[in-house]
Amino acid sequence: MARVSQEHLDARRRQILDGAALCFAHNGFHATSMQDVLKEVGLSAGAVYRYFRGKEELIEAIVAEVLDDIRGVFEAAAEQSPPPPPHELVGEVLGNVLELKPGLTGGAKSYYPRLMIQVWTETLRNDDLSSLIREGYAGVRAAWVRVVEGYQKAGMMSSDVPADHVARTMIAMAQGFAAQYALFDDVAVEMLQNGVRALVSMDLPS
Repeated sequence: MARVSQEHLDARRRQILDGAALCFAHNGFHATSMQDVLKEVGLSAGAVYRYFRGKEELIEAIVAEVLDDIRGVFEAAAEQSPPPPPHELVGEVLGNVLELKPGLTGGAKSYYPRLMIQVWTETLRNDDLSSLIREGYAGVRAAWVRVVEGYQKAGMMSSDVPADHVARTMIAMAQGFAAQYALFDDVAVEMLQNGVRALVSMDLPS
């Protein structure tokens, strides 16, 4: 019997993960059955169970991958020196998030934010996943602390507020946008960019 190449094994695993991610984004982790996943990927149970022993293991793999994807996008943004203004940077990051996993789309809309929300809620009930998301968030926060320190070093932002506080606020904006995008139909990255630009341009009374 011919030996199956590692490339083929990796592609099959990718096929399963992408199909499962689409199911989970549509219906949530717990309303999705393994039969739903099998139907989506068009594979037999034996083929899927060769890679994942069950739905819990599949969920863990999806959660880990989503967190790694998000951290990668944020860390890439932090490499820019000096960083672009906040409204440009946040828009760039969120635009890149929406382009993650091209298979997670319906028309022009990305389902990736829906998957992100599923991941957040799943970590509330699973201690192992909770540890994973804390680790992932720490990596994202560290990346954005570097962004804020870049602003402060370039004289673009006052240094009287701890960089960590500003980083957490910028991450919160991104998370809030993802939630709005997942829940509502009339949300676009440009709206957040315009809003952040207006906020940072405020001329506060002395």
